[in-house]
Amino acid sequence: MKFNNISKAALGGVALSAVLAGAALADPAVIYDLGGKFDKSFNEAAYNGAEAWKAETGGNYLDFELQNDAQREQALRRFASQGANPIVMAGFSWNAALEAVAPEFADTNFVVIDTVVDQPNVQSIMFDEHTGSFLVGALAAMKSETGRVGFVGGMDVPLIHRFYCGYAYGARQVNPDVELTENYTGTTPAAWNDPVTAGELAKAQIDNGVDVIFAAAGGSGLGVLQAAADAGKFSIGVDSNQNYLHPGSVLTSMLKRVDNAVHTAFNEAGDDATFKPGRIDLGLADEGVDYALDEHNQDLITDEMQVQVDELKQGIIAGEIEVHDYYTDNACPL
Repeated sequence: MKFNNISKAALGGVALSAVLAGAALADPAVIYDLGGKFDKSFNEAAYNGAEAWKAETGGNYLDFELQNDAQREQALRRFASQGANPIVMAGFSWNAALEAVAPEFADTNFVVIDTVVDQPNVQSIMFDEHTGSFLVGALAAMKSETGRVGFVGGMDVPLIHRFYCGYAYGARQVNPDVELTENYTGTTPAAWNDPVTAGELAKAQIDNGVDVIFAAAGGSGLGVLQAAADAGKFSIGVDSNQNYLHPGSVLTSMLKRVDNAVHTAFNEAGDDATFKPGRIDLGLADEGVDYALDEHNQDLITDEMQVQVDELKQGIIAGEIEVHDYYTDNACPL
């Protein structure tokens, strides 16, 4: 008996053990971060990458949705003990669990997204969120009629401040006098799955004149997109392409190609000959981050806007435009 997808029904310790007992050797695995596999954003991007790999290769993979932080080490050990390889983790909160478990399974290759763990059998994938956010910030300032743009982040952590800082720099690049409003849904992991609070924050911003809001909040961001659509304003999605959720209201999405990272990891990281431990950074030049333009938002972004934002993009790639990285000093000087 083989289970390729582990559901929330199997979240407990005993149930998790029982499910993994049927796993075949050498299948890759992906563990989603808190917020749910189908969050339409970060976790779903990881899922889409795994599904693309499955469709392309005909292979099977294991996956698991965390329900709390205490499950991190347990899930890693169970997958590794059953021979899953590689094991891919989505999210920045894996350091402690991976530092503990990776040395115990020296023959297993681990890939972690959004944080850096220095172990010989760990590959750490980082994205330049600040540069992708710069581009959507520029588009926000171009589109705004009030000169006021907003940001609703999920958990109040440095990673999401990195998104905000890039967004703010991009908006100021276009309009030095633009007014920025910044809010976060919370300080615990529950902030990733609280669309009600995120929607209320968006409504408050709209009441204060904001007419474009960037939601970098995982599943919570769905509340921002809905609030903007209800008010006849514009939103900006994140991680996955969310343009289709509210066509005509979602101005664009800041793409973070977690799907490609998972797909590549499944292809390469299970084989020691192609596994590359250490840190890998993916930015605009690598198509690791970008803004989304498709049939759902092409009427919202004029040719002039597209030309201008693409010039900014090439300026960043060429090193002519420097986007401040919040990670350098935990500050966003504007």
